[in-house]
Amino acid sequence: MNRATMTTSNKSYLLGIPVSMDTHEHVLAEIERRIREKRPGGSICITNTESMYHALRRPGHMAYIQGAEFSLCDGVGVIVAGYFWGLKINRYNGPILQLDCSDYGQARGWRHFFYGGKEGVADMMARKLKEQFPRLEVVGTYCPPFRELTPEEDEAVVAMINATQPDIVWVGLGLLKQEAWVATHLKRINAPWMVPVGAAFDYHSGAIPWAPKWMQSLGMEWIFRLTLQPKLRAKRYWWSLIFVIEAALAGMLRPIKAVFK
Repeated sequence: MNRATMTTSNKSYLLGIPVSMDTHEHVLAEIERRIREKRPGGSICITNTESMYHALRRPGHMAYIQGAEFSLCDGVGVIVAGYFWGLKINRYNGPILQLDCSDYGQARGWRHFFYGGKEGVADMMARKLKEQFPRLEVVGTYCPPFRELTPEEDEAVVAMINATQPDIVWVGLGLLKQEAWVATHLKRINAPWMVPVGAAFDYHSGAIPWAPKWMQSLGMEWIFRLTLQPKLRAKRYWWSLIFVIEAALAGMLRPIKAVFK
């Protein structure tokens, strides 16, 4: 590929896991550039500490993050982990990215497809986003059954999505499953961008309340989510804590290791 047409991203690494250091403006500009050039096959990873925990233990998930054009910081845990590596990481989570793309893409005619969520969630999200962004162009929605699709069903889904000629396919299947789905469909779906955003479907549809903006701005959104879903979030936040500890220890030990090299 000609370097002039490649997506440019400034990345740093935590235990081998890339994290994009780009501004929001740069990310949106690169999204626009690829859509304008009609180049399929771009992906974005919304990377939090739970995702990083699994990346260290699941080669396929690590490969997805490493192969994505952008690995955007989702959550204060990544920022804390980056501190121990001397990094000042800029947060850009999935729900905010989706809102920005909905707004930024209005005047540019970006075509959005929503794949995932529970029954009716993608349709509700489309309606609510169009209320907020009247010129938003949603070309299709699809809620897959809660099981693995047969090869024939999967082919039909790919054909359906391609027929709508989307610029961005937003995927909400939950962590690990959504990234695996994007990885196996990147070369089959003719969209410039595929972006797994998980909870954004629930937030923007109203299925699950989003934390107040003051909690988001202070990095306390995780407390709000833990209150709403204590059993689910407790396990996930335990994994996140393990990664932060791993990253912090590795970061603090770097100077010592350098001395003995």
